[in-house]
Amino acid sequence: MPISEAGPHADGPPLIAVLSGPSGAGKDTVLREALRREPVLASVVTVKTRAPRPGEEQGVHQIFLSEQEFDEWLARDAFLEHAEVYGHRSGVPRDQVRELLAAGKTVVIRTDVQGARTLRERVPQAVLIFLTAPDRETLRARLAARGHDADVDLERRLAAAEAEMNEAALFDHVVVNREGSEGGAVDELLAVLASERAKPGRAAPKV
Repeated sequence: MPISEAGPHADGPPLIAVLSGPSGAGKDTVLREALRREPVLASVVTVKTRAPRPGEEQGVHQIFLSEQEFDEWLARDAFLEHAEVYGHRSGVPRDQVRELLAAGKTVVIRTDVQGARTLRERVPQAVLIFLTAPDRETLRARLAARGHDADVDLERRLAAAEAEMNEAALFDHVVVNREGSEGGAVDELLAVLASERAKPGRAAPKV
């Protein structure tokens, strides 16, 4: 589909949107549905040094690298942003972002709050969106129910998630993902992106 026919998000120059928030907020679910509904959106496949989880495919869900390969990427300045979280390193491939912007896409980078802070400094034109749960009790329940966190200290993740909820002021927009109404969070996210891309005078981001 040509960009001009892709819907309201096609108005205006390409955009980088940084989607962040605490673990358990539902970032993956909301982003997946937003990508399905809006063709001009594109997400970045990030790099990880951890082993793939069940069902994860190389180059589809993540780009899995060894520690040595990650260092090689670092040496050639291949990351727009990188960090270490829970003992593993992750990064946002710079070339991938450039290619998507060149195609006229609204590029969504899903990252943690630490990564969002770094991207705010490196790409000032980026729009930062904080997706969160309605309250800490809901967040705790969601994290406790996540099976793939069984090998990680749950209390450590809960403490980190609650600390991240206090970082909302860093972001340009806050979207609340309420229990049983994920569609509402998707609607709000898409509306934010459409509004930001259509702002008069918005310049294309430089990466």
